[in-house]
Amino acid sequence: MKHLLNLLAAIALLVWGSHLVRTGVLRVFGANLRSLLARSMGNRFTAALSGMGVTALVQSSTATSLMTSSFVGQGLIALPAALAVMRGADVGTALMSVLFSVDLSWLSPVFILVGVVLFVTRQASTAGRVGRVLIGLGLMLLALEMVVQASGPMLASPLIKAMLTSISSDITLELFMGCVLAVMAYSSLAIVLLISAMAASHVVPLDVALGLVLGANLGSGLLAVMTTAKSAVEVRQVTVGNMVFKILGVLIMSPFIGMWMKYVQPYLPGEAHGVVLFHLAYNVIISVGFIGFTQWVADLMTRLMPKPVEDKHKRPQHLDPSALSTPSLAISCAAREALYQADVVETMLTGILDVIQKNDEQLALRIRKMDDEVDQLYSSIKYYLTKISREALGEEESKRWADIIGFTINMEQIGDIIERIIIDIEDKKIKKGRKFSEAGMAEITELHTRLLGNLRLGMSVFLNGNVRDAKRLLEEKVRFRDLERTYSSTHLARLSDNTVQSIETSSLHIDLISELKRINSLICSIAYPILESAGELVPSRVKAINEAAAQAAPAPQHEGA
Repeated sequence: MKHLLNLLAAIALLVWGSHLVRTGVLRVFGANLRSLLARSMGNRFTAALSGMGVTALVQSSTATSLMTSSFVGQGLIALPAALAVMRGADVGTALMSVLFSVDLSWLSPVFILVGVVLFVTRQASTAGRVGRVLIGLGLMLLALEMVVQASGPMLASPLIKAMLTSISSDITLELFMGCVLAVMAYSSLAIVLLISAMAASHVVPLDVALGLVLGANLGSGLLAVMTTAKSAVEVRQVTVGNMVFKILGVLIMSPFIGMWMKYVQPYLPGEAHGVVLFHLAYNVIISVGFIGFTQWVADLMTRLMPKPVEDKHKRPQHLDPSALSTPSLAISCAAREALYQADVVETMLTGILDVIQKNDEQLALRIRKMDDEVDQLYSSIKYYLTKISREALGEEESKRWADIIGFTINMEQIGDIIERIIIDIEDKKIKKGRKFSEAGMAEITELHTRLLGNLRLGMSVFLNGNVRDAKRLLEEKVRFRDLERTYSSTHLARLSDNTVQSIETSSLHIDLISELKRINSLICSIAYPILESAGELVPSRVKAINEAAAQAAPAPQHEGA
């Protein structure tokens, strides 16, 4: 039992180490990896090379698959190019398994020591994130050594021998077990390394190990299919197409296991090398041999999984679940959906003036229904952001995460205010048949025009993070506040002159310009995170007043002075 627990702990440590490496690399290079993939789609061969390089860094073909399928879902790359990326990604995983099969156990304490020092001392910096990657690499190497040590004593167990006898020469069972292990571990690389270590310790016969390796490759493809099961059709076309290649590769390679054992294995130094090199051969064959068929498989996926007729009213469109494994990409998806939420708010804000001027009750009803859409978008974006792994976010991405949350909250609150404004207009103006005075209508129109301009400027600040535009937005806040005070005073002057229309609509007029001011304050708050990050925020007036008061206060008198 002790040896079994040690083996299970070693497997868990291997999986955890690969997770640390993957998340650490994504935190350091996440945005750059996306750019590399996007720039390399000129032809299928450069796409395959980029997939190989990205997977070698991330150490997960599944992560590369999800990243690539997200690009397809957003229309950034074509399906054949994405399938070519996956051909290279599988080779990248196989190359890493070959590298780890070399006896690098002496590097484990070095990686762990250096990684912990970097992570503890400089956790928030790039060096700290590199330390996280080194810790993961060290743990993987340590786990492989533990697998060899724990599996040796288990060979004498009658139960283990009975299990090995039951699966020997049963390729179907071997494929199934390898597939299940890869899905459970969320990493075909970790399982291939585990199989090679167990083959080296003679826990499993070599022919069984090769069958398990083929199953692990199927498992990595199945894992991507399962992860994108609820994604858009374009996303699922990538993962299912990649699964087709893997199945074809297994069908081709399975009959040659015996030939590998007879003609190739005798020339290799050991069973572990035989496992990882067989894994590499399988992926090279299906990548090089099938790369010319990416267009054919893409056409097949398009016929089997046709793109449905686009429903423009179906939301959310940009919150791609498959992008969650690549936090930098998921952040971009959430930002795009937040901008759509702002577009809906802009439509609501634009409609206010038409409702006031034309007493359009149908438009008022549509605007109030739009607030439900704004609320639903807020909930969807918030829930999507909570599913992004915060530990995989860098410092800038964490700030962007917070900015998106703040932006969507502001838009949701603006939608609620607009709904209240519309209800007030219906109750206090349309139903009672009242009108604003000509001067009052001109003031409301002026504030409304400025508010629309500020909303569009705020959306630009949120999208681009431009410091100059953020400063302009805060300047507009001061101008709008001054206008609101001026128009409140002129309205009171009209009341003093006994202007009938002003008296009838006084309550609505005051409430309306006050609510517009609140909306403007929420819009202008978009600028604060940008200016704070740039160190451009002026100290608060309250702080300045307190400091001035402290300086002006007389010095305390001592007794006897």
